[in-house]
Amino acid sequence: MKLLRLDICCDERRTFRFHLAYAIIEGVIMGVLALNEFVFIKSLHGSNYQLGMLFQFSMLVFILLIFVNEFLKRVRHRRKFLRWVGLITRLPLVLLVFFPTHEEAMDGASIYHYIFLAIFLVYYLAALVINPTINLLLKNNYRHQNFGKLYSYATSANKVVMLVVTFLYGILLDQNNFAFVYVFPVIAILGVISVFMLSKINYIPPAPISVKGTIMQSVKHSIKNMHRILRSNIPYLHFEISFMLYGFAFMITYAVTTIFFYDQLNLNYSSVAFYKNSYNILAIILLPVFGRLLGKMDPRKFGVITFGAMAMYLFFLMITEYVPSFTDFLGIKIYYTMVFYILFHGLFAATMVLLWNIGSAYFGKDSEADIYQSTHLFLTGIRAIFAPLLGIYFYEEFGFSTTFIIAIIFSLGAIGIMAWSYHAEKQKK
Repeated sequence: MKLLRLDICCDERRTFRFHLAYAIIEGVIMGVLALNEFVFIKSLHGSNYQLGMLFQFSMLVFILLIFVNEFLKRVRHRRKFLRWVGLITRLPLVLLVFFPTHEEAMDGASIYHYIFLAIFLVYYLAALVINPTINLLLKNNYRHQNFGKLYSYATSANKVVMLVVTFLYGILLDQNNFAFVYVFPVIAILGVISVFMLSKINYIPPAPISVKGTIMQSVKHSIKNMHRILRSNIPYLHFEISFMLYGFAFMITYAVTTIFFYDQLNLNYSSVAFYKNSYNILAIILLPVFGRLLGKMDPRKFGVITFGAMAMYLFFLMITEYVPSFTDFLGIKIYYTMVFYILFHGLFAATMVLLWNIGSAYFGKDSEADIYQSTHLFLTGIRAIFAPLLGIYFYEEFGFSTTFIIAIIFSLGAIGIMAWSYHAEKQKK
């Protein structure tokens, strides 16, 4: 606990306890979901485009924030609303217990592929409410000087739990490729509990809330609000333009990387878990350092580190196709070039979790933290409309290397915009 002996008040300490409990339980869930795409392609035999859709759903739902923004502002009883969201979006995971546990049922265009996709589409809808609300709750309960530190501590705990669960889950899946049908019902219950933990964080609306206008008028107001923020806050606009380029690079390669692990590297579940855990261990070590750094550094300057790390891990992933030397250790295939992939992916994971989740909050007032993050997430949904499936198209038409090269070029473009925006503003001052 010496690590946590900061200058924090009672309200911050209480908030941190619930934030930490939420983060730990979510770590269990994320540990299982870390292998979800690999489960879909290896155990369920889903197609490449279906795999792209599975990832796409996790981001595409954010486009609905244009409808949710104004609604969230009108919800006075956030706790009760969060709990209902948890129940509605996470309990459907229980249905996976009824999936068959033999490969014949998964061959071809199986109905279970579409049921699986539908269940996770509903699951990902929770992010529409949870992600903006986390920023609002934490920014209104943590002081600015402690925000990055406390967030990084909770995130570190989240990742420790996640890597342990991923490792154990990978071993379980290698013994039984259909073990997920027994694991997900447990995850459903834990998911509800985690949201209940989050709902215990105090939040008092700044003023009485009154509902005015129709839903379409509210949507129009949301669009204007987002446009106002992007037009009036130029540094934030540059931040989001850079994120659009980065996001395109990330999204076109995410599902393709899973295919690369399966088709090109012929990895089993334990090997995939090994690579994911290795870079997450490094991220855990680096998170407290970068949590402090983000509190002292402009997010655009911070973003150069993040996007540069992604370009590098994609490069080393790509060259593994041409330098396929590896060693086998306890059934885990360790490719030599993938050691550098782990190092740069660890740096990326440590910085991106901070930049993506709370980077936008540094550009506006505390009271508008949820609006800035909602705008950030809405733009994530915009690029998700086309990027994941376009990545599958690039792979099927041109192969792995071309897809990775395209992503690296877009990453470098994102770095250029972040650096230019930061230095241009600095010169004006």
